[in-house]
Amino acid sequence: MTSLSRERIVLASKSESRRAMLEAAGVDFVVRPAAIDERALEANMEGADPAEIAQALAAAKAATVDCDGLVLGSDSLVEVEGRRFDKPASREEAAKHLRHFSGRTMALHSAAALARDGRIVWIGSDFARLHVRELSDEFIAAYLDAEWPAVSHCVGVFRIEGPGPQLFESVIGDQFTVLGMPLLQVLGALRQEGALLA
Repeated sequence: MTSLSRERIVLASKSESRRAMLEAAGVDFVVRPAAIDERALEANMEGADPAEIAQALAAAKAATVDCDGLVLGSDSLVEVEGRRFDKPASREEAAKHLRHFSGRTMALHSAAALARDGRIVWIGSDFARLHVRELSDEFIAAYLDAEWPAVSHCVGVFRIEGPGPQLFESVIGDQFTVLGMPLLQVLGALRQEGALLA
């Protein structure tokens, strides 16, 4: 594929969906996952708005990776009726999350940040609302048979690019945000920073 980049960026994330989005958009990048304690950062921001927490996590990832160029950090956070959910630590916890989501509306906050030489130069975020249908225990078990452990890396216990759409009655929001990154905002910021052809 022809690159539309002027500069190779660093993606500070292990996320396959974020990698796929950047590849499809023609962005030249390398992957160097950031090593940060996400739970500790969240604990320090107890009571903060979920969008702020997602932005802080994205910024921490971008600023942590040591390199000379432009670093992209991104994070997603799920909230249901005021309660935040992290990635499930086990299949049993994933099933608990899905039972809690059943029949409720999930707010998915996705944020991204760019750092140059360890200094944040841009932060953006977006959110989507996903209404979860009523999920039977039989469906949850079959779904996790098919999707575990792939969804262990996903807040919300779903991959929208996989069987995840079967969880929902409706999705309101940008497709890229649901995939885990506000891509159009990111591309605009990369152009502003001179990393992409304008």
